[in-house]
Amino acid sequence: MTATVDNAHPVTDDPDTLGTVIEDVIRPQAPTVDRGGAFPRQGIDALAGAGFLSLASSTEVGGGGQGMRPVAELIERLAAECGSTAMVVLMHYAATAVIEAHGPREVREAVAAGEHLSTLAFSEFGSRSHFWSPTGSATAADDGTVRLDARKSWVTSAGEADSYVWSSLPLSPEAGPMTLWLVPAGSAGLDVTGDFDGLGLRGNGSRPMTADGLSVPADAMLAADGAGLDTALGAVLPWFLVLNAAFCLGLADSAVTEAGRHLTRTTLTHTGAALRDAPVARRDFARLKIRTDALRAFLGDTLTALETGREDAMLRVLQVKALGGETAAEVTDGAMQLCGGSAFRKELGLERRFRDSRAARVMAPTTDALHDFVGRVATGLPLLDEANR
Repeated sequence: MTATVDNAHPVTDDPDTLGTVIEDVIRPQAPTVDRGGAFPRQGIDALAGAGFLSLASSTEVGGGGQGMRPVAELIERLAAECGSTAMVVLMHYAATAVIEAHGPREVREAVAAGEHLSTLAFSEFGSRSHFWSPTGSATAADDGTVRLDARKSWVTSAGEADSYVWSSLPLSPEAGPMTLWLVPAGSAGLDVTGDFDGLGLRGNGSRPMTADGLSVPADAMLAADGAGLDTALGAVLPWFLVLNAAFCLGLADSAVTEAGRHLTRTTLTHTGAALRDAPVARRDFARLKIRTDALRAFLGDTLTALETGREDAMLRVLQVKALGGETAAEVTDGAMQLCGGSAFRKELGLERRFRDSRAARVMAPTTDALHDFVGRVATGLPLLDEANR
């Protein structure tokens, strides 16, 4: 696995920039985005205008030239306020990791200018969460173009993104298991084919899409024919898994903060004691705090492993989303229990974080798949056996 990471500090270090966007746009709109399942367009546009969609773009094309750590910090802060907005930005960075490495300069410049939102289009009805086994086809046409046909099951920002990093079977069966393409929004034959009315992340636009005779130029190919799996594992997966862990950390930390606030401020009228005065409540809160801080430490170590090229970097990357998904689910569940009936009121925001946290377990690669990957790598086996490559 390879990923560009460094210790430089981006514009996110200026609280007057990101903090203002959060305070003025993202936080007040989060309940509305969740309630109506509305795509957080105003928040995304505000982040783009402030330079937060181009932190990792090369300075050569006008981007921030930053690495994975500052982007992870960005995702963590966004997830603490609005999970849907955070997931849209997360998928944008996972997609632009490929665009930055293999995409055309004009698209890279548009990303760097905050004028282009991208996303991944990997999961398919035929292979479900096994993103490494696409079933959609790519066929060379007589006019030199390529025809794409596929049924994608989950595409974040579907119908909202400006481009889609699209997976397919290769043009040549001998080339390899997967090829990636850059598909522009609005392409003829590209359609959103369903709505999303989900339990959580209700505003991230994760809808099915189809390509039916979609035509792209041959140079829309990202990397070589058949090299898509290597690109997905080497460029996309580290960003996707690490940023997912940051997303989970933001949810867990905000739930702990809200639970602590509730325990401190809520008193029993007949005794005058605050809820935090009960030893059992303090113990349960401490457990949530410890779990969250442990995830923060593990995420930090994963980033350090990538930054320093440590031998265990690949293992850490595979572990961190599994740990993040389980931590967020358990911590938000514990916060709901700790805050009792108050947590069921939407104004606290705890039940929204509880629902949003469930997504990490089932987003490909799922927690179960990651446990298998970790077991394979830790015992000296290849990440995927040859039958899956």
